[in-house]
Amino acid sequence: MRRLALLIATLTLTACATAPRHADVPPTVPPPLPPFPIQILAFNDFHGNLETPPPVEFTEADGSKVKVTTGGAAHLAAMLEKLRATNPYTVTVSAGDTIGATPLTSALFLDEPTIETMNRLKLEFNAVGNHEFDKGVLELKRMQQGGCIQHTRRMPCAVEPFQGSKFRYLAANVIQPDGTTVFPSSGIKQFDTPVGTIRIGFIGMTLKDTKNLVTPGGVAGLTFADEAATANALVPKLKAEGANAIVLLIHQGGKLPTFNRGNGCDGFYGEIKPIVEQLDPAITTVVSGHTHWAYVCQNGAVDTKPGQLLTSAGKFGYMVTEIRLGFDPKTKALVDQSAVNDIVGDGQNGEDAAVKAYVDKYVAAAAPLANRLVGRLTTVAKRSEYDGESPAADLIADSMLAATRDKAKGGAQIALVNATGVRVDLPGGEVLYKDAFKMMPFGNNLVVMTLTGADLKEAVEQQFAIPVREGFNDPSVLAPSMGFGYTFDLSRPQGSRIVGMTLNGKPIDPKASYRVVVNNYLASGGDSIKAFTKGRDITDAGIIDIDALIAWIAGGRTPPKADRITRAF
Repeated sequence: MRRLALLIATLTLTACATAPRHADVPPTVPPPLPPFPIQILAFNDFHGNLETPPPVEFTEADGSKVKVTTGGAAHLAAMLEKLRATNPYTVTVSAGDTIGATPLTSALFLDEPTIETMNRLKLEFNAVGNHEFDKGVLELKRMQQGGCIQHTRRMPCAVEPFQGSKFRYLAANVIQPDGTTVFPSSGIKQFDTPVGTIRIGFIGMTLKDTKNLVTPGGVAGLTFADEAATANALVPKLKAEGANAIVLLIHQGGKLPTFNRGNGCDGFYGEIKPIVEQLDPAITTVVSGHTHWAYVCQNGAVDTKPGQLLTSAGKFGYMVTEIRLGFDPKTKALVDQSAVNDIVGDGQNGEDAAVKAYVDKYVAAAAPLANRLVGRLTTVAKRSEYDGESPAADLIADSMLAATRDKAKGGAQIALVNATGVRVDLPGGEVLYKDAFKMMPFGNNLVVMTLTGADLKEAVEQQFAIPVREGFNDPSVLAPSMGFGYTFDLSRPQGSRIVGMTLNGKPIDPKASYRVVVNNYLASGGDSIKAFTKGRDITDAGIIDIDALIAWIAGGRTPPKADRITRAF
């Protein structure tokens, strides 16, 4: 506010300096006016974390570690209001995954409370992320439009009528069969300032691989176009609409060697780099997400365009990126920009009381189910940090097999689960419903199908056709149920990396038929494993994956050893 007041005072003094002077006194040249500041407040990957999440660990500059309590809706709201108080010319934006893969308090109510919370946080533009499509495009459209039409197994409007989002979803590269985009490609935010009108154009999109990250049936008919090409094609349109600067909100990102406070860019890598390098120079500012890392890259640190800015604010509302754009008061051209990631919690900024009260209402509504005791484990069921085989993933596969072994439920012999869907460890001792939900929050149906041994091998082979992600040693895997195992050799050519498969000690017969249970995400070709779509005699078991897990651990279980997948060297 002090900076703005100084700018306005400078403008007034400049006007006074134009008064007539004595003829023999040379005119003075007024100093150039400072750039007029516009503020963008950005976050990403909130994932419905209405309550304050567990403390996050940051690596400090000296290599030490510190845990900070931050994030959640009430902390985020307080920080946003604090930053808005410094500049009335402000817009709040998100780079996607505001909903989807959400904690129980949001997910139990179809993420309606998260949408309403975003309204209260004064969010204006939100790029779609891959998780926005978790429940299908029709349910996502309900998030924008409001209403109580049921598109999932859960009943909408369970607590109160749902009005939909006041903010605008942007989906520039999500194309429907008729050629239109699911939501608008872009939007303009206009600021009427003391130096005149300044317009900022926003383009919003998700990563082009979204179709491989969500249940294919939910995005059937949609095309996810190339990110850079789509953004560049919109530049002339936004210029014609008078945009003085263009900002890309994109649900794709990168990483740093360590998770720190997010105000540097040293060692930056990731899928966003080639996208940024291909962008039209008119797209000066990029707000990114998806990887859950925090960074500020500027001064040519990422690409060949000095002055271009790339940011991300981590996840769960841990931080807000405060972006400052400076515009020439005369030409309204963008002349400078900078950014900093501000941690929203750590006792520095408090919580917004009204937002906290709203969240508490939904916490109370979810509590009877969240705190229900559902089972016991003798020890922690650990997940794999690299989406490999793990006790947690094998435990889920065993529960799926047990739930569908009966002929009436499909007569399954083998279960396979994608390790990417196992989100957290399952604690040892007493297990509450909310613990199980944190581990597997997607609510997938169990689908039993008949595959030949050759089809089964093709499916297991296809997991190794997916490129190994940067920073990982192996691809993510299909974790198998008890009795089934396989051996792989990554040194062999693609398509022949599975060198052995057995069921109850016997080799899988390529010509024999087997009953295999997977979740509906895999059944429809998720994770690019298309061989499951060859399944015959398909049975929808009428069981949700989390219900199968709860039934399996109800009487107490010991997590299995993760020894069903063997790597041949």
